[in-house]
Amino acid sequence: MTNPPMPPTDSTEVLDETPVPSHGPSAPTSRRLSRRRLVLRRFLRNKTAVLGLLVILAMAALAVFGPLISAWDYEQIDRTSFLNPPDARHPFGTTQSGIDMFALTLRGLSKSLLIGLAVALISTAIAAVVGSFAAYYGGWFERIALWVIDLLLVVPSFLIIAIMMSADRSGGNASAFDRFVASAPQWIVLIILLALFSWMLAARVVRSLTLSVKEREYVEAARFMGIPGPIIVVRHILPNISSLLIIDATLNVAAAILAETSLSFFGFGVKPPDTSLGALLGVGARQATTFPWLFVPPAVAVVLLILAVNAVGDGLRDALDPSSGSGGRV
Repeated sequence: MTNPPMPPTDSTEVLDETPVPSHGPSAPTSRRLSRRRLVLRRFLRNKTAVLGLLVILAMAALAVFGPLISAWDYEQIDRTSFLNPPDARHPFGTTQSGIDMFALTLRGLSKSLLIGLAVALISTAIAAVVGSFAAYYGGWFERIALWVIDLLLVVPSFLIIAIMMSADRSGGNASAFDRFVASAPQWIVLIILLALFSWMLAARVVRSLTLSVKEREYVEAARFMGIPGPIIVVRHILPNISSLLIIDATLNVAAAILAETSLSFFGFGVKPPDTSLGALLGVGARQATTFPWLFVPPAVAVVLLILAVNAVGDGLRDALDPSSGSGGRV
């Protein structure tokens, strides 16, 4: 993940030099805009980012409300339609088991979106806590945190997650973790494992930013007033690096969806009776040339979703970057 340039954090207002209508020779030629309004204006001027946001909102609405308008449930079998191409009753066709592909795609979309959002939020929260506390306290805590980060960055996370998701835990000597994995829904276990291997790069960036922010006057003043360190981190440091956290969380959604899709495609992620876009791709890829309606809908959904999330992430990065010219001079 590339480090986005950080916007100014010490002021709440910026000067917008856009000319305003004048009714006299002494009328002002500039006006004050809050930072939030300026960021919003920059983002809205980025047509690609706005289009990506609209795509995400449309797909999220379809995932949430689509089952209400679908005539079929993703587990319901139509015993009169097996491997049928798209028609009036089944607009996306049916599977070999007689399940409606439109209902399956909606279910897969909702599950992949849920996994992506959950992994992004959890991994960003871990990165914020570990990176900021390691930089603020330093010493042995920082050394341990950096050692853990370096260790997790070099281990093959995809292989480890695949092994842990596919391991047989039916034996009598199973550990507490094995019993949890065996009893919990697989998508929850997948969220936890993906989040545990997705926070390290962001934590290093948060640590670097915290090292500079903690030397500022307001942090020093809070420290001299006797405010506890965790409160200083939460109230004074993290809000000043929130731009990075927002961008990182957005881009992590796409990364998590792609990771879940890859794992489920190879059979290590979401498994029947539940489904996800990756699981649908794994089944449809084997018959993509003969029965394309099994492969095309989830493939199009994955591509659109990842492109849209990345477009929004890039738009947020440009909007929060004060050196960008997309929102006017500042």
